[in-house]
Amino acid sequence: MSPKVIRTWIGLILLLILTMAPSYASAQDYPTKPIEVIVGYPPGGGTDMIARAVADAAPKYVGQPLVVINRAGATGTIAAQYVATAKPDGYLLLVAGGSETISVPHFKSLPYDAINDFIPIIRLMIERVGFYVRTDSPWKTMPELVADAKRNPEKYLYATSGIGGLHHSTVLVFEKRTGIHLRHLPHKGGAETLAALAGNHVNLAMASPNEAYALVQGGRIRPLANASRVRSPVEPNTPTLRELGYDVYIENQKGFVFPKGTPQPILQKLHDSLKKVFSDPQFKASAEKLQVELAYLDGEDFRKSIKAMYDQVGESLKK
Repeated sequence: MSPKVIRTWIGLILLLILTMAPSYASAQDYPTKPIEVIVGYPPGGGTDMIARAVADAAPKYVGQPLVVINRAGATGTIAAQYVATAKPDGYLLLVAGGSETISVPHFKSLPYDAINDFIPIIRLMIERVGFYVRTDSPWKTMPELVADAKRNPEKYLYATSGIGGLHHSTVLVFEKRTGIHLRHLPHKGGAETLAALAGNHVNLAMASPNEAYALVQGGRIRPLANASRVRSPVEPNTPTLRELGYDVYIENQKGFVFPKGTPQPILQKLHDSLKKVFSDPQFKASAEKLQVELAYLDGEDFRKSIKAMYDQVGESLKK
């Protein structure tokens, strides 16, 4: 190899080192200021509370405060758009993985790509999606409901907390997988949804086990199934849809995502710091008080989980 070629290669290597050095340095020093955590829902809700529980415990592991900021509206999509267009420097992240990411993008045009404009960092928790009927319902099992609904298309009403939300989308996926057709009666929230069921205004209601717990324990309603991969610890005797042979997997997930373009070393460093929060006694006590089901996934597995649910909803809406 000639001296000229050697000099050229040395120059290229030095240039590469100089180019990469700032990124390594920034990742090594990161974070040097507080990190903003954007929540797309009002203060006091489940998404807000889990974000604040993490923020309270995280500084000792992250090295800087996590500052929770609420940008509520449009089922979380206002916050998602804000983060999707932010500078990818590691100082702004979104609590995501629910309706704003998985279901709403299939129902209306949004100024961001729910899958490709974010990089998942870590999953924190899940909230299961359950199917509930009154205790006097003739359906004792989900297969009985399916058989009846096939014989009587469009006869039965189901309630959810809104059009395009995760609960509504779960039913759409279930209808697609089973070939049944139900009628949707949207409500303003989980409390109204369950009240409609208990009051005999609908035949079926979608809710989380925690939302439905009091009515189940009071003997007014009972669960038929949930759409998770495994059974809920709150309802250990309730089967999953997959156990029953229906290929449906949808959960309301909550975790942190960065805008695309955030350097991998920064993402990895924040992930490693936040993972330690799961073992923190203060955080575990807060999660238990909030009745939150912690469900850690690393960034890549969180991404796969989001994509799997996103694809199911999209496929269910195809004619």
